[in-house]
Amino acid sequence: MKVALVTGAGSGIGRAVACALARDGFALVLAGRRADALEATAEAVRGEGGQALAVPTDVTDPDSVRALFGRAKSEFGRLDLLFNNAGIGAPPVPLEELPFEQWKAVVDTNLTGAFLCTQEAIRLMKAQEPRGGRIINNGSISAHAPRPNSAPYTATKHAITGLTRSTALDGRKHDIACGQIDIGNAATEMTEPMAKGVAQADGRIEVEPRMDVAHVASAVAYMAGLPLDANVQFMTVMATKMPFIGRG
Repeated sequence: MKVALVTGAGSGIGRAVACALARDGFALVLAGRRADALEATAEAVRGEGGQALAVPTDVTDPDSVRALFGRAKSEFGRLDLLFNNAGIGAPPVPLEELPFEQWKAVVDTNLTGAFLCTQEAIRLMKAQEPRGGRIINNGSISAHAPRPNSAPYTATKHAITGLTRSTALDGRKHDIACGQIDIGNAATEMTEPMAKGVAQADGRIEVEPRMDVAHVASAVAYMAGLPLDANVQFMTVMATKMPFIGRG
């Protein structure tokens, strides 16, 4: 049995990916802040015929992350896949007006949280038999180009690219593959404002096209299904007509 751990699993991309992985035969460990939302995802996974363990987790807290991976090991005995998906944004205010607390919250969740989960995944994967596994990081197209007034989110997503590359390099000797999926305008609760109009680089407010989150889930499932001697290092999946190519 293959085992996957998904952070930010309570809604949106995390829930869709968890269900897709369940359909492909993975048992799921579901991590997130809200116990009720995690349990709803667990029920959705079970509805796909999969096993699910919901573990309320604060990815910014090293002790909470250690406890999460401890539960995964005690329940399933191994870990084949980590999907680092947990993330938050900050209010779209001018950079010079952003409160330090908002900056820190985004960095702690998006970057430090992914780092802490990656550490624990490597420790588990390199010690298990058969050894190895895969880590997939949710990068976002903000890993390539910013939106207006998005410094914290954009900075962390650029940093995730560095973490992905370092993990891919350092994981080789342990049979651990690491890749990144950069997602643009998946139709989730987080992107609902785009249907009403969001700020563009030239100051206009424009409605932006979105795509079904199922396409993201199937892309992650493809990456997850590869043998460990093959890796999708970077993949971008996005709404075709969104303003990314040529943004600004």
